[in-house]
Amino acid sequence: MSTAVVKRAGAPAGRSGHGLARHLKRYWQLWAMVLPATAFVLVFAYVPMYGIQLAFREFDFTAGLTGGRFVGLKYFQQFFDSPMFATLMRNTVLISITTLVLGFIAPIILALLINQLMRSRIKRWVQTITYLPHFISVVVIVGMLQVFLSPSDGLLTRLLASIGISGTNFLGDTGSFVPVYVLSDIWQHAGWNSIIYLAALAGVNTQLYEAARIDGANRWQLIRHVDIPALVPTMIILLILNMGNVLNTGFEKVFLMQNTLNLPISEVISTYTYKIGILSSQFSYSTAIGLFNTLINFTFLVLANRIAKRVSDTSLW
Repeated sequence: MSTAVVKRAGAPAGRSGHGLARHLKRYWQLWAMVLPATAFVLVFAYVPMYGIQLAFREFDFTAGLTGGRFVGLKYFQQFFDSPMFATLMRNTVLISITTLVLGFIAPIILALLINQLMRSRIKRWVQTITYLPHFISVVVIVGMLQVFLSPSDGLLTRLLASIGISGTNFLGDTGSFVPVYVLSDIWQHAGWNSIIYLAALAGVNTQLYEAARIDGANRWQLIRHVDIPALVPTMIILLILNMGNVLNTGFEKVFLMQNTLNLPISEVISTYTYKIGILSSQFSYSTAIGLFNTLINFTFLVLANRIAKRVSDTSLW
């Protein structure tokens, strides 16, 4: 009796192993395609997590990552007590939230407008023109801003001076830094980010448009009652994903745009972490700041996902 029970208990494991082998034999090509991406994520996303312990240790060059005296939350408390904490949080939240809100709305509006173009040739031309800035590097974008907004001989500065608007240093004025950063970011990425919305609109049943037109709907009513409802699930998913990066202000662009005049508004967590960690060699302190930033982003991601799931039944998990 006991032998039969053991055999029955061992049967599922055998079938499971055999099923796994059969699955790998059947789909090995797909697993082979996924393997490089999996290895990339493991090497560059999960393996570096080992260094997170630096946030809780006093780094010692001779001991490496595993050495150093354990100090608990010392460096987190040091960051919270720092006179830069309030300034960094204010600047990071201001730039991130402004970019998130306007950068989220702009691609939707652009996709809706492109979708209303009837001639395919004009639509392709508009799409190409709006996609191109995405492929310009951040260094070139900042260089273009310096050429156009130079206080002495900038092209846009001269144009504004010709209509009576002069005396503003757009790259050095603390009040102009955020608008210049956000508007240039929208110009660069709005066209590319609209692709996914255009794909969602392409999947809308054409019978809905025909039925709405028969009922006398104009273009605005088509957008309001057909296009926007079709985009809502995609909008929610992308908003949740963007909330996971709410405090991850683009380091490269902000760092390149920084100067001594706009530093009070342009110093954000990412640039401060670079200066503290790389330039000042305070590795444990900079790791604690980066971990704090990551935890805040993760919290926003979880909250946004939970709210979206409760309100619209659309979520990541």
